[in-house]
Amino acid sequence: MSIWEYANPLKFMGWTAPLVPVLWVLSGIALTVGLIWGFFLTPDDYRMGATVKIIYIHVPSAMMAINAWVMMLVTSLIWLIRRHHVSALAAKAAAPVGMIMTVVALISGAIWGQPMWGTWWAWDPRLTSFLILFLFYLGYMAMWAAIDDPDTAADLTSVLCLVGSVFAVLSRYAVNFWNQGLHQGASLSLDSEENVHDVFWLPLLVVLAGFVLLFLALVLVRTRTEIRARRLHAIALRERMG
Repeated sequence: MSIWEYANPLKFMGWTAPLVPVLWVLSGIALTVGLIWGFFLTPDDYRMGATVKIIYIHVPSAMMAINAWVMMLVTSLIWLIRRHHVSALAAKAAAPVGMIMTVVALISGAIWGQPMWGTWWAWDPRLTSFLILFLFYLGYMAMWAAIDDPDTAADLTSVLCLVGSVFAVLSRYAVNFWNQGLHQGASLSLDSEENVHDVFWLPLLVVLAGFVLLFLALVLVRTRTEIRARRLHAIALRERMG
């Protein structure tokens, strides 16, 4: 059996139906445990004080904002190469979720940055590229809404996604590309010297797992909704022509 068979809309609706409730439950458990652990059961940082605990909102939302665009890039490429409609609809479904994650990351970053840097905003390389990524999310969603033909919309938004991926990469690696800027290095890294202390790192991993599961649940629900909307549109079109 080919993996592409699961991209068939009928099969996709079948195997995702029992998966969505499981993802809701697991994400709820992970977020509840991780956030309570992080906000109430960890000490204040010796330098940042209690403000460090915004890491449990800022870091997962920022990572998911970038990874949501990466997921959109992959599904857009699948659409351009193999013309699987579910992949295009999955990219469309992920965009609002990624955009909200970007907004949460920008707001939480400003709240965290104000007491640390003395300013709500700085034209730091990572912050600027992240703001541009947010604008690409808005442009992507606006393009889907502005073009009536679904296949044409999928083609053009896929190209836009390819272009916007540059800023998704910059948002992740800007600190490595440019040594200048206020933004600190990665909070999660394979380099043990760059990671936050285990007392903060372990609950952060649990919260991050919750954000990933929440993202998957939201994208699957929205993709299923897009498939239903496409079916209703096709039925209405046939009735109008017949």
